[in-house]
Amino acid sequence: MDDASMVGLLGRVTGTVGPGLVGEVIVRIRGGAEHFLAHPAVPGERITTGTVVMVMEHLPPRTVYVTAAYDS
Repeated sequence: MDDASMVGLLGRVTGTVGPGLVGEVIVRIRGGAEHFLAHPAVPGERITTGTVVMVMEHLPPRTVYVTAAYDS
């Protein structure tokens, strides 16, 4: 899957994403669901487990930058 095709996909946080943390998200792609290492797209943002996120950037092979998809 190329970089551009992941941008805009929704996922769910499975390990807290935040400053100084390497979080984890699960994203539905390629007919299944895959886990990616995750960093906040907005510096300083903390995103807790269970939050729905949107992929803003993909760094192959398994790293994404995400932001919360919905206001809480």
